[in-house]
Amino acid sequence: MSLVLRSALAPYPHVQALLDGGVASDRFRFDFETVELITRAFRRMVRTLDFDLCEIALTTLAQAHAHAKPIVALPVVVMRGFHHAALVCRQDSPIRGPVDLVGKRVGVRAFSQTTGIWVRGILLDEYGVDHRAITWVTQEDAHVQEYVDPPNVVRIRPDQSLSAMLLAGEIDAGIALAGLDPEQVRPVIPDADAAAAAWFRKTGAYPVNHVVCLRSALRDANPWLPAELFRLFTEAKAAATEPSAEARYAALLGGDPLPYGLEANRRGIELCLRYAAEQGLVGRVYTPEDVFTEV
Repeated sequence: MSLVLRSALAPYPHVQALLDGGVASDRFRFDFETVELITRAFRRMVRTLDFDLCEIALTTLAQAHAHAKPIVALPVVVMRGFHHAALVCRQDSPIRGPVDLVGKRVGVRAFSQTTGIWVRGILLDEYGVDHRAITWVTQEDAHVQEYVDPPNVVRIRPDQSLSAMLLAGEIDAGIALAGLDPEQVRPVIPDADAAAAAWFRKTGAYPVNHVVCLRSALRDANPWLPAELFRLFTEAKAAATEPSAEARYAALLGGDPLPYGLEANRRGIELCLRYAAEQGLVGRVYTPEDVFTEV
């Protein structure tokens, strides 16, 4: 067996059988590197092609395509969720809803972070709040080095923390900030979970965050590889002994909380790609076929 794929995946229950070798191929083998913060693997993939197979954020994938990075995605969604509750403010904040964010400062890890893109898209579509009317306070740049943040994005110093800034009142709200005590913050969107469920029933979109990408050269040299990888990921999900984090959405979805395949994920992919273009992350709206390979 001569084909070895240098690979990086977070240790989700639905990929554990790949990581421990319980599900394997007789045509190639994985060589997994443990990356403690998986977003660092995304950065390495699009900047220096450190991996042959790598988990990647959907927006990073779109930006990589925009800048002709030699990678392509498999229709395997390994992480997703509903994001209405990810936008929070302090419990004692005067903010009572999304419209109060106009003219305010909102923290997010990076302007290109996929959860942030979902939240900004929802703010515009559902509440009429344009991302350009907010100052976005970030701690890092995009994974794709060529991308330049818009003028209403500012960067904090390395010794600062967005979570601490929120609690200190130095920013007004934050998206997916780590280390916050739930007792100290609340969602900006009232009844966020109910709002997310209503939004899903209205749009049919199940938000996609992380997918799996492959170096294009490996796909081109081994046309059988995408289908084989898709089979392995599907078998690993079936072999999982613990539920995925997405299992909490099963009742809302009325089916598989973590479906694989392009058609099963089309609406969530299309909407995220539209949001990315509308927010200036990429120059035009890509189709799923632009960035995903056939399996």
